[in-house]
Amino acid sequence: MTLLTEGAAHFGIELSQGHLDLIRIYLNELWDWNQRMNLTGLSSRKRIAIELFLDSLIPAPHLPKSGKMLDAGSGAGFPGLPLKIVIPDLEMRLLESNGKKVSFLKHVIRLLKLSGVEAVKARIEKIRNTGALEAYNIITARALAPLGRTVAWCGPLLRPGGFLVCFLGADSREAIEKAEEVLERHRLTFDKAIPYVLPGKRREREALFLKKWA
Repeated sequence: MTLLTEGAAHFGIELSQGHLDLIRIYLNELWDWNQRMNLTGLSSRKRIAIELFLDSLIPAPHLPKSGKMLDAGSGAGFPGLPLKIVIPDLEMRLLESNGKKVSFLKHVIRLLKLSGVEAVKARIEKIRNTGALEAYNIITARALAPLGRTVAWCGPLLRPGGFLVCFLGADSREAIEKAEEVLERHRLTFDKAIPYVLPGKRREREALFLKKWA
């Protein structure tokens, strides 16, 4: 966990012993379950700690400390559950279409004794008819879809003043330009992009924050 702790500190994220205890339990469960079902293609605990856990935590210093958050296409819980661990007052919904992954998420939530978080089996593109319009202060999308499609799915679910946080490659400007029309249609505008390079990696990534105006 030393590499994770040091990496988090580099990005302004302070991990307490309590945070690390929960992350360790979560990582161990992910590793064990991954032997039986495909939760991640990463082949070492070190890579999981950096490429999943640390990567998920990059936006944490820039997020509100409370409010309603939706993690769209949560998979094995990234970035939602690591963010919930370090920002416990967020009221969180993990949205995932794969039933086996939802079972894993529910198991981890129980094991970590987390409150104010639920895992739901559903597809992001089909929940606009469930009364969820403009319900969330934060929506995260990691490896969900190209930016334009992500905005089209998530934009209607975001409250005015809320943030859509997307994890992109090195340069978000091209993606924003391609999605300009759909961004305007859903009242989203560029707020900031946080560039970073994970330990042991050369390729730069960006956490892109898009803000919804009234």
